[in-house]
Amino acid sequence: MLSKCNIGFAITGSFCTFDKIKIEMKKLVNTGANVIPIFSFNTQQLDSRFGNAKDFMEEIEAIAGNKAICTIPQAEPIGPKNLIDLLVIAPCTGNTLAKLANGITDTPVLMAAKAHMRNNRPVVISISTNDALSNSLKNIGVLMNMKNIYFVPFGQDNHVKKPYSMIAHTDLLIPTLEAALEKQQIQPIVRSPFSGEE
Repeated sequence: MLSKCNIGFAITGSFCTFDKIKIEMKKLVNTGANVIPIFSFNTQQLDSRFGNAKDFMEEIEAIAGNKAICTIPQAEPIGPKNLIDLLVIAPCTGNTLAKLANGITDTPVLMAAKAHMRNNRPVVISISTNDALSNSLKNIGVLMNMKNIYFVPFGQDNHVKKPYSMIAHTDLLIPTLEAALEKQQIQPIVRSPFSGEE
């Protein structure tokens, strides 16, 4: 199903999930999909204890086999030129969730989403946020009620030390994308990493 698709793969700054994202992007490329990376400004600019931004970007471009979209002007033509069939934001931080829910377009990732959504095509969100069950919860609710928005199933990653934190089950990214192309939300959406469902 994905083998003939052009897929925008937008990456925001939840650095702790980058290793998982690389694994899923490799799987996606192996389906035959044409994967186009899109980087938020923070992903491009911030080094962290999880790695160097420049090295990460180069690795992602090598996996995808395409140069990344790195600016707002580069992202804008996604809409009028119908460049992609599907957009995934993985990982999607609480900051990006909030801006997407409130129509703010100030990064390449958010412009890509805005441009793509005008074409009535699916956007898949793979959340990673420490405040999913506090400040970000209302934004998750808003986005769940928006047309053409789908979520990779997610759950609490450490309910003892981080009781408000939730992350996506990234191993379900491809099934979520396939369902989204059929205008379906994979179920159940909320799953716990500690429930034996992984």
